[in-house]
Amino acid sequence: MPILAKSTPGAKLLTPRDHTLIMIDFQSQMAFATHSIDGASLRNNAGLVASAAAGFDASTILTTVAEKSFSGPMFEEVTAPFPGLKLLDRTSMNTWEDAAVIRRVNEIGKDRIVLAGLWTSVCIVGPALSALDQGFQVYVIADACGDVSLEAHDRAMDRMVQAGAQPMTAVQYLLEMQRDWARTETYEMTTGVARRFAGAYGLGITYAKTMFGAHEG
Repeated sequence: MPILAKSTPGAKLLTPRDHTLIMIDFQSQMAFATHSIDGASLRNNAGLVASAAAGFDASTILTTVAEKSFSGPMFEEVTAPFPGLKLLDRTSMNTWEDAAVIRRVNEIGKDRIVLAGLWTSVCIVGPALSALDQGFQVYVIADACGDVSLEAHDRAMDRMVQAGAQPMTAVQYLLEMQRDWARTETYEMTTGVARRFAGAYGLGITYAKTMFGAHEG
């Protein structure tokens, strides 16, 4: 018997309600030594992810390491979409070993974890492998992560993927949650985030809307 296709989404696709986004250590001191991605792209992609999560009301945790004593403030692009959200400061390099973060993960109670932050080989690998070991599904937004070298970033991504993490990109995160342009309640938000952060794709949206009132729906 042939397999019959159905117009339903795959179970591995993310939705706004099925995951917790953890944004880790987007801080000055960590960014200074990041060379796998340029600073402007890193800030842009981090802002895209944060704005997408806030726009879709996805559960989000923002966490820093040694904010006051060493690493400095979190990027404004990351914090601005979440006014009033408390940043959880840690001493541990591995976010998953911090009691306050884990308490919040358990309060939210979702079995999918999406990670983005600095550095890929330390502060992203740690929680990714730890969460996978405890039975969580883990997604890593690769272009919203960075490391001291491209080699360090790539080997960290390899290690997480081999362990079962699913890699994705910042624009993919945004569009995977929208998924259908007929979802009018989030259409303007999604295209607005894309216009601001999504490079040439965003320019295309601006051009199409300005020149001839185009609409994806």
